[in-house]
Amino acid sequence: MASRRRTATRVAVDAQRGVFMISVAAELAEMHPQTLRMYEARGLIEPKRSPKGTRLYSQSDVDRLRRIQEMTTDLGLNLAGVERVLELEAELERAARRLEALEKRSMRIREELEAEIERVRRSFKAELVPLRPSSRDLVRARDVAPPPRPRRIRVTRDDDARA
Repeated sequence: MASRRRTATRVAVDAQRGVFMISVAAELAEMHPQTLRMYEARGLIEPKRSPKGTRLYSQSDVDRLRRIQEMTTDLGLNLAGVERVLELEAELERAARRLEALEKRSMRIREELEAEIERVRRSFKAELVPLRPSSRDLVRARDVAPPPRPRRIRVTRDDDARA
């Protein structure tokens, strides 16, 4: 008798792809299927739909259901509180993405400006000097008035004037 070797095949599924029917999603989230329907009616979860209209839940949906379950049971929030927390989390995520995009844009603009300043510096034949020590404005050295030279004042004494 030949022994068969078992092999396991793993399939990677996109976390956003709806693959679980309502009974499986409810079991994974440890709640009743009717609770999932209620959450969908409140807009807390939006499962995908098959061509025939069957609800299909993704891994992200199941994770969200677990999060909702945690907020209601462990934290004691009602569904209105859960809605508000999820709205604020989504708003915070959008703000974080916007901030990250602005930081990237700022860095890119800064690099472009530094490159342009370097290009301008190299284009001048004269040395560039700061206009004022506290300023970042640059001017050509020949355009800056030289510091005043000390004046020599001739001092005469009455003794010298008589002689």
